[in-house]
Amino acid sequence: MATTTDRPALRSLVESLHAEATRTNERRLLVLCGDRSDCIDAAYTAIEAAGAAKSDVTLVTTEEGFRYDRVHPDRSTQLLGQTREIVVLDCHDRWSPNTIGRTVGAVDGGGLYVLLTPRFSDWSNETSALAAGLTAPPYELAAVGDRTQSRVIETVRTHPGVAIVQLDELNTPGSTDEGGSDESGEASTIHRDGLTGGSGVPSPSPPGVPRGSSFPDVVYETCATRDQRRAVRSLERLSGPGNACVLEADRGRGKSTAAGLAAGVFAADGRTVQVTAPDRSNADTLLDRAQETLSALGVDYETADADRQSVIDCGGDRGVIQFDRPTDAIERAAEADVLLVEEAAGLPVRVLSALCTADSIGFLTTIRGYEGAGRGFTVRFRDRLDESAYAVRTVELTEPIRYAAGDPIESWSFRTLCLDASPTPGSIVAGTDPTDATYEQLTQAQLASDERLLRQTFGLLVDAHYRTTPDDLGRMLDGPNLSVRAFTIDGHVAAVALLAAEGGLDEETREQIYRGERTRGHLVPELLTSQLRDEEAGVPTSQRIVRIATHAQLRGEGFGSRLLSAIAREFESRVDYLAVAYGATPRLLRFWIKNGYRTVYLSATEHDTSGEHSAIMLRPCSSAGEALADRHSEWFTSQLQSSLSGPLSTVDPDVVRWTLRSVDGSIDPELTDREERFVAGMAFGPGMYGAGPTGFETLALAELADPSGDLDPREERLLVTVVLQGRSWEAASELLEYNSPGHCMRSLGRAYRPIAERFGGELTRAERRRYE
Repeated sequence: MATTTDRPALRSLVESLHAEATRTNERRLLVLCGDRSDCIDAAYTAIEAAGAAKSDVTLVTTEEGFRYDRVHPDRSTQLLGQTREIVVLDCHDRWSPNTIGRTVGAVDGGGLYVLLTPRFSDWSNETSALAAGLTAPPYELAAVGDRTQSRVIETVRTHPGVAIVQLDELNTPGSTDEGGSDESGEASTIHRDGLTGGSGVPSPSPPGVPRGSSFPDVVYETCATRDQRRAVRSLERLSGPGNACVLEADRGRGKSTAAGLAAGVFAADGRTVQVTAPDRSNADTLLDRAQETLSALGVDYETADADRQSVIDCGGDRGVIQFDRPTDAIERAAEADVLLVEEAAGLPVRVLSALCTADSIGFLTTIRGYEGAGRGFTVRFRDRLDESAYAVRTVELTEPIRYAAGDPIESWSFRTLCLDASPTPGSIVAGTDPTDATYEQLTQAQLASDERLLRQTFGLLVDAHYRTTPDDLGRMLDGPNLSVRAFTIDGHVAAVALLAAEGGLDEETREQIYRGERTRGHLVPELLTSQLRDEEAGVPTSQRIVRIATHAQLRGEGFGSRLLSAIAREFESRVDYLAVAYGATPRLLRFWIKNGYRTVYLSATEHDTSGEHSAIMLRPCSSAGEALADRHSEWFTSQLQSSLSGPLSTVDPDVVRWTLRSVDGSIDPELTDREERFVAGMAFGPGMYGAGPTGFETLALAELADPSGDLDPREERLLVTVVLQGRSWEAASELLEYNSPGHCMRSLGRAYRPIAERFGGELTRAERRRYE
């Protein structure tokens, strides 16, 4: 149990900080540097000096034994959507950029965010959970960079609203340094007082009830800002079918509360409201506000929580609010009166598009903040939504609810974690050609020292991928096995790839992986060894393309492929193969096939959020890499037939089509005489597919792996769904939009005519002549 030591200088500083924060309705950041026990002791002094109630304080630390609420750093997502007067983050153990991003937003206006750190000169990687995760063999912790924590140190030293107190300076009692001393004899120095001199911010007047609103007055009386009222008013439109509403905001602007208020009204009116989000915790605020709204409206309800699902059931002729994970929500969206998609920026475009079957739909997307670092929604999906049948209305919420606009701690977190990073301005790169670009390595030292270069690089990755977190920034800056390659135009980033060095593992490490032990930083060798039982898969060396991104103004112009070609030229004599692992979609499979990569693995399970199956593809660079790719491609091909009728039976047929084109493994199309007669009999005569399906499967695999061009895409999908995946005629006809199961059957027979002629022999020709 920590105890409080009387520290008059610290107490006086905290009283001044807290008073200014309260007067301006802003927040202040207090950094306490020193030994862990001294920092915790000083944190207690700060909490008491601020006069915070016990229930308004949370300590985020691995230590135990506090009289205040304590959250382990690994479970800091618990603070998302919560509010506290003081949050203390202990950076002596298990801190990370993600932890800062999750916790800083929980501090209310007038509150303090407190960081406990070692002395800056002694702050080593041993305290970082991120650094521990970057120790990929053969690298030890000492090889991990310290640029991320140096970035934190630099920003707290220079950003407004940040106070720094060194608890163990070697001062004599009674000495001062920039206004700080410790009259108790315990040395401390105030290096920054964090005071900005800001004046008071008047509290905004209640926004009131808008004229002509259909929602009850009590709902609007709950709104804290005019922005939030506009958001709720816009959500009223979802009462009728064919409408879509987009709420865009930085974190802390109240969009989740607005959606929760609307959901409560919809359910009270008897509607079915479906809610989905990348993670269940993302929807907590929305669901909590919905329940509060139902209570305010006098509606009784029951709640139930099951695996990945939550239900708020109002019973009788009332409605229901149900949370489903995204892949389940896709299946049920058409049944919903209203679908609300929380943290839409964290979902792939494919999932967002698939959700657009509900009568009306609302998208909530964070522009800048821990949850919203990923702009696939804005960059790649928004145009599709605007072109859809929905009548779309957008509301951007800019007024903070829990603290004043211009809060220095919000801007500090954005700056430190690059939450507001943006790609190169489009006007600079628009109209350029890949031949105009310069291929170069962006070193971690360059990125750390050049803020413009860092923000353009990270901003491009954020724009191109649906989920990028502050920890990804730390990995890019400090990972010893990670490197960055880019195309630049006049020094501005146009395309970028993040690479990870993998493989080259010693015998002991390979044996550990084979026995099932996890090894950081070697995704492809580990999977090939542990899951596919290849004891030697960790021997060849590789560079894995972790992420690749092209500026939105330049997509479709060949920059991505040219960048991959440049990477291949650089590494072809240095590694055995290049690799990539990603969620398989037809578009991405086509891209990687075009660039010389072939599939060696497709996961049997789908990702909970994206619904995609992970693919691993290799591009050999040496004889050792060729041997690795050959044996895994052949194995993958040999198992694919049974996998498609089993764990892969629901995979998108187009994913299967393009996966088969990329395997580059031999598929023997030879049939027994009887199998050949079965195929020819259905193709040219009265034979039935179900009488002997084995031959049909063999020829379907051979045709799809090396397409003749005689079949159109729908016929190829028909081979996948019926022949390889074993779906029913009814399911296939609905999926592929045939008029009826009978039409589907006849189409399959016609599809096998060119296949039988291509792979068949004299028996096939004899069968055809018989029916002619």
